[in-house]
Formats: sequence, C-alpha cells, structure tokens
Amino acid sequence: RYQLADINYALRTIHFPLSMEELLVSRKRLVFDEFLMFILSVQMLKNRSEETPNCFPIHKTWTTEQIIENLPYSLTGAQLNTWHEIERDMSGQALMSRLIQGDVGSGKTIIAFLSMILACENGYQAALMAPTEVLARQHYEDFLKLQEAQGLNFRTVLLTGSNTAREKRELYQLISSGEAQIIIGTHALIQEKVEYHSLALVVTDEQHRFGVRQREALATRGNPPNILVMSATPIPRTLAIILYGDLDISVIDELPAKRLPIKNCVVSTSYRPKAYSFIQRQVQEGRQAYIICPMVEESEGLDAENVLDYTRKLKEVFPSDIAISFLHGKMKPKEKDEIMERFKNGEIQILIATTVIEVGVNVPNASIMVVENAERFGLAQLHQLRGRVGRGEYQSYCILKYEGNSETIRQRMKVMCDTNDGFIISEKDLELRGSGDFFGTEQHGLPEFKIANLFEDIAVLKKVQKLALKIMEDDPLLEKEKNKKLNELVKEKFSSKIEI
Repeated sequence: RYQLADINYALRTIHFPLSMEELLVSRKRLVFDEFLMFILSVQMLKNRSEETPNCFPIHKTWTTEQIIENLPYSLTGAQLNTWHEIERDMSGQALMSRLIQGDVGSGKTIIAFLSMILACENGYQAALMAPTEVLARQHYEDFLKLQEAQGLNFRTVLLTGSNTAREKRELYQLISSGEAQIIIGTHALIQEKVEYHSLALVVTDEQHRFGVRQREALATRGNPPNILVMSATPIPRTLAIILYGDLDISVIDELPAKRLPIKNCVVSTSYRPKAYSFIQRQVQEGRQAYIICPMVEESEGLDAENVLDYTRKLKEVFPSDIAISFLHGKMKPKEKDEIMERFKNGEIQILIATTVIEVGVNVPNASIMVVENAERFGLAQLHQLRGRVGRGEYQSYCILKYEGNSETIRQRMKVMCDTNDGFIISEKDLELRGSGDFFGTEQHGLPEFKIANLFEDIAVLKKVQKLALKIMEDDPLLEKEKNKKLNELVKEKFSSKIEI
C-alpha cells in the first residue's frame, strides 16, 4: 500500500547504494519504520493512561475562584480556558495527562499553582519538579508569596540535591506522613527514599527534563498521579499533536496585559560600540543585561564569540564599578546556581553566558538581551533567549548581532524583528531551517530520530500517523498475535526514551 522496500534490502542499501534512487527508496522505508515505532509507542502510552482510573476524587473549590478574583492582575482568556480544562480533567474519572504550551512569560506558572492548590484543598499532596535548583527555589519563593498574599496556609517544602542529609531525613518524614502538602524541588523528588502519602498531582516544568520512568517513580503506593507538563518551547501545532499524542494540549497564546512588547534590533558587528554605550546607560539606570555567546572558549577554525574572552574584553570596556560575570554549561551545578542567584539579587549587572540560561530564572530587572553571532542559533532558540527579558515593568530590548549576508540569514533575522509570537516563529523556523536545527533535540527533548527529519518528512509522518491510529483502533495495546513482533520493536526502540 505504501510502496515500501523490503526491510533487509533497505538496511543493506542505505549503507551501500548503487544509485541515488536506491538510496531514496531505502531511506523511505527506514523513515517510515522509525516514525511508526515512535507514534505507536506514544499511542500505547496514551491508551494506558486513559485506562488508568483517577484514584484521587477531586471536587472544584471556591478557594481557587477567590484566588483568581484577588490576583493583582486579570488572567487572560487563554489562561482561563486552560484552567477550566485542568479543572475538568482533575475532577474526571480518568487520570489527567496535559501539556500546557505557552510562550515565555505567558503565565503558565500561576495556572500550575492553582492546580496544586486544587489538589491540596481536596486533601491530597501536589509536587512541582523543576530542572534546576535555582528554578525550584524561585517557584518555592513565588508560591510562598502567593500563599501569604491570599491568606493560604499549606505546608510547603523545598527538596533539592543541596539539602543536607539531616534536612533530607526531616523532609522525607514530612512527605511520607502527609504533613507536607506542597512539595517543590528538582530530580531529588524522585529519589527512591522519597515516599509520598497521597500524591495526586505532579507538575513538571520544562517537560523535556523528565522521562517516563521518573513519572512511574512518582506513583503513590501504586496509584499514579495526575500529570501536568509546562513547556515554553513553541512547537508548530501540526507537529505538537503528533509528537505529544499521549498528552492533551492546552495553548496559552496571549501575553499578560501589563507586559510591554520587547523592542528588537538586528545589527551587524560594526554596531558594537553603540550597543555597549546603550547597555552602560541602562545599567547606570539600575537595569541588568544578558550577553549570549555561542561558545565557551576559543575554538580553532570557528570564528565566533566565546564567553571567556568576551568577559575579559568587556571588563576593559566598561567602568570597574559595573559587575560583570560569566556562566556556561561546563561549570559545576553549584557554581551555576550561585552565579544565577547573584544575578537575580542584582549583585551582577552584566551576565555573559552560553544558552545555558535558556531555561532560566525570572529576573524582572533584566531589560537587555544581546546575542552575539545570532546567525548560529535557531529562531526558536533566539526566541527562548529573548524571553529572559521583558518580565518586569521596564521597557526591554533584544539586540541580535550577526555576521554574514546570505539571503537565509537576512530572512531569519527579519522574522525575529517582525514578531514576538513564538508560534509564528516556530512555523517560520521550521520552514527556513528544518527540524534538526530548529528543535536542538538535546535542549527540547523531542524525539531524536536516527534517519527521519521532522521537517523534510512531515508528509510521511502524517501518513504514518493515520496508519498507527488504524492499528491502534484494532489493537490498543498491541496484544494480538499478528502484532507481537511490532510490540517487541516498539518497546525495544522507544519505550524508555519517550519524554513526558
């Protein structure tokens, strides 16, 4: 039906093709297989979770309505729609598995907090898992502020790797007895020693950091919790529906009313002196700046800015009373957290970093984002970086410096200048670069295919999705004899890797 080559022929010929035609015929078969295994495994996961009853009966409560009314700002229409979807899911018969896709700064966190409060008001526990300690601590402090402002009194704890052994023992006790109702932390939340009393909801921030096995580790005495995933990676809708087939998707596509749109500026490197004097003026007015370089240190044959040399250079350019520091992925986690904490507290005015700050902390006082060699980054990544500023009341600016004058570079820079909408940018980026570059798999946890390309092969992906749904309708968990081999292949290839 799909004019596919025999698998043995395809495996042999992909390595030793005698012509371009043979290569393409082989590739077509292997791409088809790879997509099919992936979509089947995602669907199996969905079928399993749909069959799993919700062991935590939840009723809507007035507390969440009062909080929404008393917030110092109004929720946007998109936030309210998402909240109602979550309320409906959590009070339903089946477990919730929902992804909130929202641009950076669109207000996903308050929706997550409301969901956690709903679980606790019903007498259960709720956990929020963040990818870094700095981010976990920020969520913890924000939740305590919300509690205080709203007159709530849930026992809230913070559990991270840097807790001392004694602190951990005390926290484990509070969690297993049910005294701790809101548990916020990092991977430490899923260590074997943590036992939950009645965990009804797990929120994961930036979903790509957590896999299926970790989700299973959070089951309370065999009862799996409701899952809410927050992602700021804007994925084109068509792809999101296929890639996150096991999750229901809510999209928050409006920015809060108070936010001033970020002003964008795309310049060549000759504008550097002007950019420096602009940064200096902003810093002297009390603001802070990020400067992003593509590399940590100098590399032979690559003419691009690097963090270490750039920091030395800037210290010579700016007055000595401006505190400049750097941050990159090769530093120890403790060092990174310390630098981020100092930047957040305003002790560092200019932070020179790699994209390690892409999944980052909320610093409302940071108003400038400069990206050196912007042509080396995917548009979606540039958009994520730009989202680190514009989080406070001040006008924010994003300065993209690029080298080269090819038509593609110009087009890509124009997209960044023309719109601040992550979903428009992701569609455009997919069109201009292809998914490999766009997604940066390691950052965003999207499936890393060996041979398929999500952009070039999207037509095949759509065909495969139809076939996978047909197979699943007939045999939801691939248990029939005729699907035995398929089931084995799916488990072998993808089960442990699917991110959730």
